Amino acid sequence: MATAVQTFGSTLRWWRTNRRYSQLQLAIEAEVSSRHISFLETGRAKPSREMVVHLAIALDLSLRDRNALLDAAGYAPVYPHSALDAPEMDDVRRVLGQILAAHSPNPAVVVDRRGELIDANTAAFALIGATVAPDSAALTPSVNINRLALHPEGIKPRTADWELGAANVLQRLEREQAHRPADEQLEALLAEMLSYPGVEELRRHAALPTGADLLVPLEVNTFDGATIRLVSTVATIGAPYDVTLDELRLETFFPSDNATRDVLARWQPDGEAGGAGPTG
Repeated sequence: MATAVQTFGSTLRWWRTNRRYSQLQLAIEAEVSSRHISFLETGRAKPSREMVVHLAIALDLSLRDRNALLDAAGYAPVYPHSALDAPEMDDVRRVLGQILAAHSPNPAVVVDRRGELIDANTAAFALIGATVAPDSAALTPSVNINRLALHPEGIKPRTADWELGAANVLQRLEREQAHRPADEQLEALLAEMLSYPGVEELRRHAALPTGADLLVPLEVNTFDGATIRLVSTVATIGAPYDVTLDELRLETFFPSDNATRDVLARWQPDGEAGGAGPTG
């Protein structure tokens, strides 16, 4: 059976090569000697808990992966991983609900690292209901914004210039998976998305990230004949202290014209209080 030191050494080497660092490059980034990196990878030296966290930060690991690296070294996780419905997350849920409410009548959603819907305001649910059939396979096994965008029964049939927006969605998912290469769920999700018709070809539309990626245009035709023109942007929680918070994403949509503003206003029920509450 492999010891914790051997397990840590091989795991550190895997992350270092995945990040395309030489031992010298990682040593410079972590401000340690390259000899020490070599000793850690070969199991000739055992890292302290602080050194494991230090190297994980130098390698730009997510909080989930930092905990996994600590586990490989034989240490308990440093970063908590709380369920969103846990009592200690009450303030987080309240703030997210207030953000969703404040964004009404414009759509807004909270999703996890895989794009699974966690919470949304009424406008977001109205937008989905106006463009995706309730029995659509794009809504199963769960509501996922990547699946809604890329599945042939999602918004694709009702979207103008689908390739433009879909390429951005795919590229964003690929960046997420590249940042978390040890995440098997993300890997499986990406494989699923690439299996859909026309999605693999979207890679030809890929471009280097620019400031224009901040706002992604979306034009869809609703079942009742309205044309909705929106731009969307995605935000993360700064300086997260919990794995769950580290993996939350807030996607907000803004109308691009007055006709869209009018439609969104009609979708807004009187006295809406905010998000519909966590879905899982």
